[in-house]
Amino acid sequence: MTNRPESYRFHNGGAKGVLPFADEEYHDRLAGLRDVMELHGLDAVVLTSMQNVAYYSGFLYLSFGRPYACVVTPTECITVSAGIDAGQPWRRSIADNITYTDWTRDNFWRVIAGITGTGKAIGCEADHLTMERAEKLNAFLQPKRGMDISPATMEQRMRKSEAEIALIQHGCNVADVGGYAIREAIGLGATELEIAIAGRDAMEREIAKRFPDAEYRDTWVWFQSGPNTDGAHNPVTSRALKRGDILSLNCFPMISGYYTALERTLFLGDCDPASLKIWEANIAAHEYGMSLLKPGASCSGVTAQLNAFLAERDLLQYRTFGYGHSFGLLCHHYGREAGLELREDIDTVLEPGMVISMEPMLTIPEGQPGAGGYREHDILVITEDGADDLTHYPYGPGFNILT
Repeated sequence: MTNRPESYRFHNGGAKGVLPFADEEYHDRLAGLRDVMELHGLDAVVLTSMQNVAYYSGFLYLSFGRPYACVVTPTECITVSAGIDAGQPWRRSIADNITYTDWTRDNFWRVIAGITGTGKAIGCEADHLTMERAEKLNAFLQPKRGMDISPATMEQRMRKSEAEIALIQHGCNVADVGGYAIREAIGLGATELEIAIAGRDAMEREIAKRFPDAEYRDTWVWFQSGPNTDGAHNPVTSRALKRGDILSLNCFPMISGYYTALERTLFLGDCDPASLKIWEANIAAHEYGMSLLKPGASCSGVTAQLNAFLAERDLLQYRTFGYGHSFGLLCHHYGREAGLELREDIDTVLEPGMVISMEPMLTIPEGQPGAGGYREHDILVITEDGADDLTHYPYGPGFNILT
């Protein structure tokens, strides 16, 4: 029987693909990570989350039940991928790549141990490793000391480079394109599904036009109507639109792992007085919230001011989640930057270069006047003296009551 290898290098395709950023961007990110390694005396870092593997190497993996990693040492950056991906992980990364085989269980960990060595000081992502994989890391690497690197990498990702902000601006522009396509598709009898398809298709084509050398995946739309607007993340259904429906437009273009969003409240045909009152109150909270986003403001401080604003109007009890969050290399599948969310328990102070949304939502239960979910959403980049709004699609009844 032929002896099959535990791993191999399959650098197929002749040349590297075009990554989302220039090589210098990835070198700067790795230099920042190596500064953290030096500060804490780490010999190697084993990154296993989609967001960090992509952030430091450029390669956005698809797990499908298999483990992946990016191993960073003082001199090397190596992605570790499964054979099912062939040469794509090497083509789509700044780094070296080693493919592990499925022929023997735990070849993944053997490859990592071969890079890091055993008995070393190892950084890992404690918030991503399952108990089983943490045990295997300890068994195969036998680290003399471990450290959770997740908080430090999140801090690095929260502060965007100029190149990242430029990509996020493209994403916001693409989301606007999707919003206008959805607006055109809205009509009596149209279904949430068909309207969502129109928005998604328009965004994917726009991404391909702006980034002809990219990979395309994961762009999506949640278009909700009537009672289905009550949750921010409710999936699309086949419900047909009726006159007087409250609508929620949610566009999410994905560009090389970078997620942006556009969210707007609309009405079809009529907006009754009770609904208009709630809608205008939420818009007022949205505008007030955007005015609070500036360097030196804290996430918890902004949240407290918005809570007071809604409490004065007897609406705070209808708020269901935080007022905004970070944007960047993240998605509904991965990458939450929990340290930059507008919530009561987050004290992070806003700094220039951070990108954050303002997205107040009020949900009025069925059976009450104005029932439905009201949400507006803009993405802003913090500047030296304030914030720039990257979202341009109009909000409010002047544009979003459709006849």
